[in-house]
Amino acid sequence: MAAGPRSEGATVGPVVAGPPVAKSLPMSDNDRPIALVTGASRGVGAGIARALGEAGAVVYVTGRSTRAAPRSDGLTGTIEETAEAVTAAGGEGIALACDHHDEAAAQAQMRRIAGERHRLDVLVNNAWGGYERNTGDGSFAAPFQGLPTHFWADMFEGALKPAFLTTRHALPLMTTPRPVDAPPRTIVNVVAWAFGEYLGNLWYDVAKAAAIRMIEGLARETAPADITCVALAPGFVRTERVERALAGDATKLAATESALYAGRAVAALACDPDALERSGKLVTAAELARDYGFTDGDGRQPPPFRFG
Repeated sequence: MAAGPRSEGATVGPVVAGPPVAKSLPMSDNDRPIALVTGASRGVGAGIARALGEAGAVVYVTGRSTRAAPRSDGLTGTIEETAEAVTAAGGEGIALACDHHDEAAAQAQMRRIAGERHRLDVLVNNAWGGYERNTGDGSFAAPFQGLPTHFWADMFEGALKPAFLTTRHALPLMTTPRPVDAPPRTIVNVVAWAFGEYLGNLWYDVAKAAAIRMIEGLARETAPADITCVALAPGFVRTERVERALAGDATKLAATESALYAGRAVAALACDPDALERSGKLVTAAELARDYGFTDGDGRQPPPFRFG
């Protein structure tokens, strides 16, 4: 997972022969799936956007880091670079600067998508501002009474609120008529989860649990519209933030998976005509790799994340 606490316990999975992805989404020019991936300047969001590009989708890549503006936390990666990677992978990447904490900005991005594409088939809520004041001083894993109070705003205003705002304004575009023979539309909340283990920071743990519970409620409310709603838990992902934190620790870095692995999980779900059977559930990238037959970029199928 992306730079959460105590993430050193993952193990390396076996090398599995076979295709990197199970199948592709519809490919006609008029019926290409339209996707929005939030927080996709880098990390898991960038991997998901690229994998949707592999499957032929039109992908709106959103975030705050652009070539013309400062990048979050000084990390590498911009929405333009991710959009270019989507196009290079076989899709169509469109960079769209958006601060998902701002409801007016969330509404404006949906107006643009509505004007250009008239619908939205895949929404991935990946934007997560909860790490941005984690300085590595140990305060992130402090006991509840010792947690800096800013973590409340970081986790709920900075991290959970964007998923609610974006989904609220995306739903009208996800209930329009679908192309003929298209699979169900898909909403994914990217979450941190380790088989129910406590995640080491009370506010972080509760916010991630809320993102999962949000999916359970959305699945009930969107069932008449045939929208698959899932919470997706990646493993120990080799994001830019993780690479910076583990610089020089080859052993721990070897236990990571790429962001593309979670991306291929989303792409597989998005093209599954039976995906509604998973709606309302929490799934892991590793579980979907097993079921759909895709691999990470290096041919492995890394296992689900566990604390060591």
